[in-house]
Amino acid sequence: MKNTTHSKKESPVHDLRSAIDFLQTLPGEFVETNVEVDPEAELSGVYRYVGAGGTCERPTRKGPAMMFNNVKGYPGVRVVTGILSTRERTGHLLNCKPEKLGFLLKDSVQNPIPPVTIERGQAVCQEVIHLASDSDFDLRTLLPAPTNTEEDAGPYFTMGMCYASDPETGESNITIHRLCVQSRDELTMWLTPGRHIDAFRQKAEAAGKPLPISISIGVDPAISIAACFEPPTTPLGYDELNVAGALRGYPVELVNGITINEKAIAHAEIVIEGELLPNVRIREDQNTNTGKAMPEFPGYTGESKDELPVIKIKAITHRKNPILQTTLGPSGEHVNLAGIPTEASILDMVERAMPGRLLNVYAHTSGGGKLLAVLQFKKSSINDEGRQRQAALLAFSAFPELKHVILVDEDVDLFDTDDVLWAMQTRFQGDIDTINIPGVRCHPLDPSQTPEFSPHLLQVGTSCKVIFDCTVPFHLKHHFERSKFKKVDVKRFLPDFK
Repeated sequence: MKNTTHSKKESPVHDLRSAIDFLQTLPGEFVETNVEVDPEAELSGVYRYVGAGGTCERPTRKGPAMMFNNVKGYPGVRVVTGILSTRERTGHLLNCKPEKLGFLLKDSVQNPIPPVTIERGQAVCQEVIHLASDSDFDLRTLLPAPTNTEEDAGPYFTMGMCYASDPETGESNITIHRLCVQSRDELTMWLTPGRHIDAFRQKAEAAGKPLPISISIGVDPAISIAACFEPPTTPLGYDELNVAGALRGYPVELVNGITINEKAIAHAEIVIEGELLPNVRIREDQNTNTGKAMPEFPGYTGESKDELPVIKIKAITHRKNPILQTTLGPSGEHVNLAGIPTEASILDMVERAMPGRLLNVYAHTSGGGKLLAVLQFKKSSINDEGRQRQAALLAFSAFPELKHVILVDEDVDLFDTDDVLWAMQTRFQGDIDTINIPGVRCHPLDPSQTPEFSPHLLQVGTSCKVIFDCTVPFHLKHHFERSKFKKVDVKRFLPDFK
């Protein structure tokens, strides 16, 4: 199969630092401050106003990525956030038009480039080494993990690329999980049901053995977004670093750990090496007793978990003057990290079932990239009537955590919420165009999916999935043609018009 992704020569980005350098050449895409900032609630509070967007509490906005050069209590460590918080910026970093990102990701899954392992002396992530066995080792003083709000369970690493391998097959997986700092050398890890690393952990635990795991922080954005693919697009045993390699056109470089039998991203800013301990559980908010965890993608603060697996840290390695990358859970960054792989998964599954009908997909901001998808579907003949709803059913299969699908015609801009809602107002009748699918597993972080919210929901995380068919019946299409305006060259009247 022909590789349709981009080569190294076409992109100046190969790690986090080159991504930042590149963004600094683009107007309005990057800002920094030398004013001292407290990582406890203040740092995230600042970025909420500057550029978080997404489902964050209003007022917020889509804005630039931001670097904090002076973090209170952590000289020599900078913190950056919002690298992928707008679709436009994500397109710049992946050398792709924003509306085509789902297609780029789909093509990259189909044209994998496996990672390679380099020698330790070549890996910048190991320029500085801190061993947990040293008496003065303390994770809490080495790295400024932010506390997103004042009621969080504790400081969190939110952009750690967690890499582990199946203890039986050796197949590896990379993904992002919320990691709460619990002590000088311990983290808790929340694994939502079905995650591959949790399957690896369960196998190791059944054998009474720890699972080695590396956490790479501050990497090429191509790795961050590739890590967010989920099954069935990337089934158990599929290493998402293959996708990251395809996005760049060359392999991701890994390096063997210093203290564990596992690999890490060689160009990462920071690497935490550790082991998921068998049969050890810790209450997530044991140090604060807030009952809360951290802000999550639906825009609410999640409840802390009573029993979470524990990562025992063995070492921390990092580049000189490292940059810690973080994100706000409800920000637009989560929308893009979760949503664009979702779009790719839906595009792939529907295209295989009915080629040429699905024109595009948008995992909408309001659903955090997970709960709502808008599908742009083209009916070419009377025989296509009803296939748009079949496409919606396939979307639920491609991404099981999806809750709602809105179907629109080819003349509707699916990335323009006003246009989508216009289609709903003029091409939709609630009694015939709403399709309910009750009692289906969805995402446990949706607070409406509880028996307390509705007695029809027997378990937390089950939902009524809904299709909103806002497409025109094919035999009536000529009655729903939009008003046609004369095409003109606006720049003749406004030369600076963009």
